[in-house]
Amino acid sequence: MVRVLLAALFFCSMAVLVCPPVFAASAPETKVVYKTLPKPGEKVSLDADHYFTYGFDRQPKLGAAIMRVEIYSRDGKRDTSYVVKGDADMPSMRGAHSTGDKAFSLSKKGVYLLPVQLVMPGDWEVRLTFEKNGKPVFRGAYLFDI
Repeated sequence: MVRVLLAALFFCSMAVLVCPPVFAASAPETKVVYKTLPKPGEKVSLDADHYFTYGFDRQPKLGAAIMRVEIYSRDGKRDTSYVVKGDADMPSMRGAHSTGDKAFSLSKKGVYLLPVQLVMPGDWEVRLTFEKNGKPVFRGAYLFDI
């Protein structure tokens, strides 16, 4: 009887060692791609019917700077139906100074505004995400130096 129990224990332990554990497969990470934006003030196509312009209220320097975004329909009428989010960070130190995705505020004049804290000299990036009906329609990144 003891031999039978030892043999059963031996075979069970071998099955555990030989058969690898099965884990649920995790979904592959999707890399979000941000289009490099042209210089501030230029029209950037948002979708087939809209474009936007962007820029800081003044030349960015250390401290607070205000990023402005204005969205227009192709016929030149201002459109405020989008949600615009921004994330400022230093690409050379990714994550060290990231603000995280913050929603732009909408002014009474229909201008999207986002305060950005620039805490040290170097290379900076502001990533913009435009959403319509809860879905991203455009992602762009503006790179600049202080």
